[in-house]
Amino acid sequence: MENKKTLTPEQLEDAKRLKALYESKKKELKITQYTIADDLGISQGAVGHYLNGRIALNAPVVSKMAHILQCKTSEISPSLAKEINHYAHALDNNVSDLRPYTPGKRYPVLSSVQAGCWSEAIEAYTIDEISEWLESDAHIQGDAFWLKVEGDSMTAPTGQSVPEGNYVLFDTGKEPMNGSLVIAKLTDSNEATFKKLIIDAGQKYLKGLNPAWPMVPVNGNCKVIGVAVEAKMRFL
Repeated sequence: MENKKTLTPEQLEDAKRLKALYESKKKELKITQYTIADDLGISQGAVGHYLNGRIALNAPVVSKMAHILQCKTSEISPSLAKEINHYAHALDNNVSDLRPYTPGKRYPVLSSVQAGCWSEAIEAYTIDEISEWLESDAHIQGDAFWLKVEGDSMTAPTGQSVPEGNYVLFDTGKEPMNGSLVIAKLTDSNEATFKKLIIDAGQKYLKGLNPAWPMVPVNGNCKVIGVAVEAKMRFL
């Protein structure tokens, strides 16, 4: 198992401010880690990780936390507040350059992925069974589908991270390479998992982006069925 990465001093201070705000307002606002988890679409454990500085906060999470705690984003994280304001300012400056909206191709959301644990497999489906579709303008080489990430195995404290609640678009026609984020399936059961593919000296492994999760050797009973090409977070 790899050594767990620690957060920067700035990220730890963000977590302290968040936890202090939560502790001071939870009774007044009648909120708990469970209600926050429901609002964010993540697990209670993930909320605890954010509050206790085990997982670094990011702009979408800080924005939502500020809304729930009825405070300014800068009260939680001054640096992320600046990042949010920067993107908002850039958007305002580019309003004059807006072009007519062209819808992307719609792909089905098949099921949730238990990131880090073997979960429900992607099998044949009928259109009548699909209740949710999401758009994408990504170049797709084969059939594609979205899955919603659950669990924290693909949540990293720094660097590349795909937190719980994100939707990931998988292209079944794209060739997996060393470092690709993939959905892999056991050939002898109806189970699948979302992981990073590592190829070292011909040996393949599935690895979580969360350093606390072990790297698992891939043997003959496992195959890659799709490569991640896009991820998005939805708040509504």
